[in-house]
Amino acid sequence: MTTIRTLEQLSDSLAKDLAWRKKELSDLKSLIETVKSLSSKEKASSKEKALLRSGITILYAHWEGFIKAAASNYLEYVSMRKLRYNELSSNFVALALKNKLSQVDQTKKATIFTEAIDFIRSQLDERSSVPYKDVVQTGSNLSSSIFREITCSLGLDYSLYETKQMLIDEKLLAKRNNIAHGEYLSLDKEDYLELHSQVINMMDTFRNQIENCATCESFRC
Repeated sequence: MTTIRTLEQLSDSLAKDLAWRKKELSDLKSLIETVKSLSSKEKASSKEKALLRSGITILYAHWEGFIKAAASNYLEYVSMRKLRYNELSSNFVALALKNKLSQVDQTKKATIFTEAIDFIRSQLDERSSVPYKDVVQTGSNLSSSIFREITCSLGLDYSLYETKQMLIDEKLLAKRNNIAHGEYLSLDKEDYLELHSQVINMMDTFRNQIENCATCESFRC
């Protein structure tokens, strides 16, 4: 896998990852839209229910998968810039110093606090090391609150998703969890099609945010 060092590589990686996800979701959407054309109404109803359950599960999988992949790609791009700590915005400095800050959070020892402060002061003029591998964690439950934390860690504007919180938590995540746990769930085709459209829009928005921030170098302080 090519290391993401340039804006072009970042843009290409985001585009390719989103393209195959959209293609799979589009194919499934087409199946759901046409299933009632089958000759047997009983079979069509049964297949429609199965497709809707599959649709929710796969829609969530691509939502979570793209957010994790896109966020990781952006982190890698910023990391490869090798900027000094004092050139980075606060959110990236926090990621770079996460391990040291975690030690502070877990102790009451004055020595640890002092070491952390000395570390931060001494590193400001040095080249940063922003982690990007396995940094973005969702616990397979990408709720709106977890998504908010991800956008914050990347320095993105979460307000664009404020009106989507109920959709993310109740219409997507909760239903996906119910299906994953083998629970019966009454689903409506029109609701699914609307959810499909909304999730695609959110993924597009997230991609555009990352590309815009990379282009404008919003990762700099």
